Amino acid sequence: MTIDEIIENFEFLDDWDDRYRYLIEIGRTLEPLPEEDHNEANKVRGCASQVWLKTSIEAGADGEPVMHFLGDSDAHIVRGLVALTLAFFSGRTARDVIGADAQALFRSLGFEQHLTPQRSNGLRSMVERIKHDATRALAAA
Repeated sequence: MTIDEIIENFEFLDDWDDRYRYLIEIGRTLEPLPEEDHNEANKVRGCASQVWLKTSIEAGADGEPVMHFLGDSDAHIVRGLVALTLAFFSGRTARDVIGADAQALFRSLGFEQHLTPQRSNGLRSMVERIKHDATRALAAA
């Protein structure tokens, strides 16, 4: 599922209970994170729920690193937030990841008003981790 499809479907839902159910639904579509990747190195700090994020990097056509992510959470809604975040960032170049404004996306979807402060902090922690990994990949290229 692309980020554009997720945004379109999300905006079609007026009720926040429906939006939460949709987040849970897209969380179920996440590519499975292998059990061995549920480890301390992949754990995202700053999340109230358990969140794991595995980063892989491939060389793009121009040699610039392209970022790919797998993720998981032990909480259903958070797993949906992981799916949305990975759909936004995965497959982009490291430079695009660094420059992407995920907070603007989250604001446009109404997350500021409808996510608990803990979930908002966890979302911010995920984005910081993804951008940190992209910065490291770009520096190593």
